[in-house]
Amino acid sequence: MKLSAANKSKILDAICLLYMILFIYAAVSKLLDFENFQVQLGQSPLLSAFAGSIAWMIPIIELLIALFIVLKGWRLISLFAAFNLMVMFTSYIYIILNYSSFIPCSCGGILEKMGWKEHFFFNLVFIMLAAAGILISAGRVSQTSFISKPAVLASSFALSIFFSVGLVTILFISSENIIHHRNNFVRRFPHHQAVKRSEVDLLYNSYYFAGAANGNIYLGNNTAPLHLLSFDSVLQKKTSFKIELDKSDFSFKTVKINISAPYFFVADGNVPCLFRGKISDWKASLFMNQKAFFSIITPIDSLNVAFRGQAVKNNENIIGSIFLGKNQKVKLNPKLLKKQIDGVFDTDGMLHYSPKIKRIVYVYLYRNEFVVANDSLDLKYIGKTIDTTSHAQIKISNISSRNQKKMSAPPLIVNKASAVYKNLLFIYSPVHGLYESKDLWSQASTVDVYNLNDASYISSFYVYNIGNQKIRNIIVQENYLYALIGNYIVCYQLSNSLLQHYKSEL
Repeated sequence: MKLSAANKSKILDAICLLYMILFIYAAVSKLLDFENFQVQLGQSPLLSAFAGSIAWMIPIIELLIALFIVLKGWRLISLFAAFNLMVMFTSYIYIILNYSSFIPCSCGGILEKMGWKEHFFFNLVFIMLAAAGILISAGRVSQTSFISKPAVLASSFALSIFFSVGLVTILFISSENIIHHRNNFVRRFPHHQAVKRSEVDLLYNSYYFAGAANGNIYLGNNTAPLHLLSFDSVLQKKTSFKIELDKSDFSFKTVKINISAPYFFVADGNVPCLFRGKISDWKASLFMNQKAFFSIITPIDSLNVAFRGQAVKNNENIIGSIFLGKNQKVKLNPKLLKKQIDGVFDTDGMLHYSPKIKRIVYVYLYRNEFVVANDSLDLKYIGKTIDTTSHAQIKISNISSRNQKKMSAPPLIVNKASAVYKNLLFIYSPVHGLYESKDLWSQASTVDVYNLNDASYISSFYVYNIGNQKIRNIIVQENYLYALIGNYIVCYQLSNSLLQHYKSEL
């Protein structure tokens, strides 16, 4: 059925009105919360390097389109501009969902509440509306007009899509190159340093390594805080446990389990509280309450734990220990972690303890350093990883309107996951080294191995992706390295040439 000219005019008016409302609402929402909008753009891997200028450009362009789209003489041009902008937004979402590890949101108002897939289809609807509006508007111009020709109109659509998708893709590639530069260091990859032996689908990605004991690997679960899974060394036998607490009337928020045979600890640093029990019966008693707040904790022995908390006077990260005996005592060493920018984000990292060499090890996330101290919190040395990033490459913004501090750009993560066993430190580094295959680097995670006895680099090996997922966390026990990759736990057997570096004491 052919639409009358009057109906086409009503449809065109409705499309233009919808776009005017959408762009005015989106632009005003961004401008009213501009500081937060700029920070969120800075977190985007596509636009981080250009966030300053694009943060102003987007709402200005949206307002200009909303203004000109209601002027009949400018409608066709405005609809093409709206079409291009929506194709860019949709391309942005597609790349974010499929090629980015960061998924920030840069929309305003109620649009910010949408999920990415819902936003993707929302944009597609408006792309189709713009296309319909263009077809109606082009059909109303003079037959002698250049744009009225079907071939020209089709070519205009094709060029618009090509330009919009191409521009977003170029921004993505350029920003990635600017933000994530290649570091000038060389890794050693001896043959067969680690060989995959087995894998198990855990079905969920909420598991974390709680520890290892008696040849078994234990997994905690963030969504079921008191439930544990246990696997034998080759992931063939699986057992589940449930921990019983003698006191549970706390407002738990971040429960974590740590195994330190023959004991286990259940901790929540936000309460704060610490339970201890034996792995023989999985019953735990309250051991410490309201002594010190902490964000990370790791057992030293049955009566001592090391932790990372925040200093009272400046809220900066600090390393400490708690004696859990009769006269409980907290000890702090504010000099172990070195502030570079803010003392919080820049000192973020992972805390370990090796009972074999009696050393606390703290691995920084954003710089090529790890701190080694004894169990009395005395600094022994600051080790260097082979990466060349000595200063944390992070940007931090204070959002005064929300009283928040946020990272305003995707950080360069130097050390993403780590594990300590005896005198060896294993670090998964996502940074590309010199002379490494780009294809292999994209297909696997690189684990670098260091000797804590002399702070030396030993070698590196690959742990291969499952699907497109890389390592989330690792743990090492005897001659096996275990990794959590997506929903999977995998087991890699370490070579004898690597195991010969094991020493049980300094």
